[in-house]
Amino acid sequence: MISRFFTRRAGGMLVRNTVVSTGVFIVGLGVLWLLVEMAGVDPVLATAISFLIANSIHYVFGRTWIFAGSDRKVSTGYLLFIINALVGLAVTVGLFWILTEYTAINYLVARVIVSVFAGLAVFALNAAFNFKKV
Repeated sequence: MISRFFTRRAGGMLVRNTVVSTGVFIVGLGVLWLLVEMAGVDPVLATAISFLIANSIHYVFGRTWIFAGSDRKVSTGYLLFIINALVGLAVTVGLFWILTEYTAINYLVARVIVSVFAGLAVFALNAAFNFKKV
């Protein structure tokens, strides 16, 4: 199965995923800022809302551009996409905690490093199990 990720096709999907992930990360941060600073929403609740908005946008691009041509029903695909995103969130928090607790790495650098691993994990889950494109 791992060899299927080392193809030109999978590489193209990964590039498209990286573009979309970067964009929705910025959108999510913007939504978070608007909710907290302009609407006075509690930061934890605002984080959850921005997470769902950003991942919903990501799913639309995932279904139509990154992994175009999926046979999976939209509702099932969306549910699996959110579950995969929660796996990514767990990887992010866990690795971030390890790096900041047990190394001298700056927290911002740790967050960037962790993003790479979490992003690759979520991409692999979606490519192989949700959209079944690799």
